[in-house]
Amino acid sequence: MADVIRLAGIDFIEQHGHGLTAQQLKVLWAIPHCRTAALGGHLDECPECGYRLITFNSCRNRHCPQCQTHAQRRWLHARRQQLLPTAYVHLVFTVPPELNALARQNQKLFYHLLFRATAQTLQTIATDAHHLGARLGFFSVLHTWTQKLQFHPHIHCVAPAGGLSPDQRRWVPSHHRFFLPVKVLSRVFRGKLCALLKRAFSRHRLNFQGRLSGLAQPKAFAAFLRTLFRHDWVVYCKPPFGGPQQVLNYLGAYTHRIAISDHRLVSVDAKEVTFRWRDRAQGNRKRTLTLSLHEFLRRFLLHVLPYRFVRIRHYGFLSTRHRATLWPVCATLLSPASTPLPRVAAAPFPKPSWPCPQCGAPMRLVERLSARQIQLRSPPELEERKAG
Repeated sequence: MADVIRLAGIDFIEQHGHGLTAQQLKVLWAIPHCRTAALGGHLDECPECGYRLITFNSCRNRHCPQCQTHAQRRWLHARRQQLLPTAYVHLVFTVPPELNALARQNQKLFYHLLFRATAQTLQTIATDAHHLGARLGFFSVLHTWTQKLQFHPHIHCVAPAGGLSPDQRRWVPSHHRFFLPVKVLSRVFRGKLCALLKRAFSRHRLNFQGRLSGLAQPKAFAAFLRTLFRHDWVVYCKPPFGGPQQVLNYLGAYTHRIAISDHRLVSVDAKEVTFRWRDRAQGNRKRTLTLSLHEFLRRFLLHVLPYRFVRIRHYGFLSTRHRATLWPVCATLLSPASTPLPRVAAAPFPKPSWPCPQCGAPMRLVERLSARQIQLRSPPELEERKAG
């Protein structure tokens, strides 16, 4: 990704900069400067052999392919304390393509409503005595892309396969092969999201530009919403799987994923980018797609999230408000012992360390350096890295 932006980033900004948001411009600057002298660095020293090396800082942008591994490990380490000894389910809520243009013009609001509609749907159906009759606890992750980098907002939800009874005295498990009816989920989800959009429109919170300007009229917007009820929306629920350890491995593929990672890029030249994608319509068959540099960047920037938007959210007994009181109840009910489980404090995430290239001993931080200090020092190690 850094090579693509270095090749075409400046030209892309000159041609399309007037339509880019501040966050998109920030991404275009951060990725090519990640782990370079422009962001400063730190001087590390081996306490055993005295070997010294300057390491450049990461940009820590959540859309940077190089900076997600550490953030993902920290998040999974925190979630390890919240997993229950039971099977889990994975659900996906998608919206029809007719809503894509509206979502792109109102990203922050639309994504927020999408989260709310998904959570309300799951909680409504799960508490119904005809289905599960229990209170769920789950977390949701927003994705906005397809394998071909096209705009496709959808929500991934992972939840224990069961819930807490209304009286909080027993754990209600779901069927071992069935969680909640997807057709019911689909229709309730459609109704709740359309209702939320209608309320946002009545409060003048939606923007309509370009070819959507006609929807600013109440009758036109009402007619547009009616067209969304002509077919069912796609909600997918996988069968319950695994236990806590399997869930941790499974979550790693979804929580901090970005639109495209470096390992999917096949080739980059002065004009085109070729990357791999999976054709789900053909049994996940691997294919390649070639795009011009500008089209590739345009598609990539479609998935830059609004400023400070939270893309991983927790609900039910896993929400921040109820986790401290309801999670121990669920853990106790699911444990084989009759005595309550002690509440174990989360272990601190271990500080990252790396071995000395000379002797293998753990390196230690000696000094933090600004970009200017790195240029002034020009150590031999840095000169060799620049030459390489």
